[in-house]
Amino acid sequence: MGTVELPVVVGVDGSDAASDALDWAAAMAARRRLPLRIVHASLWERYEGYVPATAADRPTERLHSETVLATAAERAGRRAPALKVMTDLAADDPVTALLRAGQSAEAVVVGSRGRGEFASLLLGSVGLGIAARAACPVVVVRGRPEGGYGRMRRVAVGIAERERPGEHEHPPPSPAVAFALREARLLGCELEAVHAWRCAGPDDHGPHEDHARHAAELLDEALGGVTEMARPPVPVAYRAVEGPARKALLDASDQADLLVVGARRRQGHFGMQLGLVNHAVLHHARCPVAVIPQP
Repeated sequence: MGTVELPVVVGVDGSDAASDALDWAAAMAARRRLPLRIVHASLWERYEGYVPATAADRPTERLHSETVLATAAERAGRRAPALKVMTDLAADDPVTALLRAGQSAEAVVVGSRGRGEFASLLLGSVGLGIAARAACPVVVVRGRPEGGYGRMRRVAVGIAERERPGEHEHPPPSPAVAFALREARLLGCELEAVHAWRCAGPDDHGPHEDHARHAAELLDEALGGVTEMARPPVPVAYRAVEGPARKALLDASDQADLLVVGARRRQGHFGMQLGLVNHAVLHHARCPVAVIPQP
């Protein structure tokens, strides 16, 4: 039996932000030689207060939805002529539709904001809802689309502190590291591993060098030996920063084409614990952000 090719899924609503997400998703699908599935939720505009919910509007709403999908499919085809493109008109709200599509997807890609009354938010309600609950990686496209993906020649990945030190002598790469490594390899660019460290508190009198050494060891453990497995090999830069993780990752986003972060599943809950740092990068990063579910 052949391997099932999971598609890259992208949500579209006719907005400029959705067009940026579509371009990013089409490029990702082409790089990975996967099909692209374009999803438009027919309740998208109603979800964001854009189209009134009267019976008389329904034929017009259907025509609008079909036009959005057709326009998106044509755009994706121009961007990547060899790409297999599928369209899906879902009679649902966008979060529900994209979460369902994400159950059998390589990744879900969304824009940073919608076209309705919530467009002034830093990150739209749809993007945040998908990032917090999807079963697969989620890419929120924001930042500098006019510069072109790949212009900075760098993929950055955040490396968190070990939760259980010493459990594995050579732990396998985390899903976030594996995702970032593959993107860097496919783009032929550098992988930057970023870890921020701070003194534990006023009673932490350990030498600065000890903290820096620990951070370097953590980065080496997270990526040591992993990059050699990539073909072609991926150049790696380690960046251990003293200070808040939020600032370190946002600074990294300024010189990256993609920022990759992990999000752990919440025990007993549907979804992930994004945390304050991930919320910050989703709202303020200056490049697309990939949120990768961690076990």
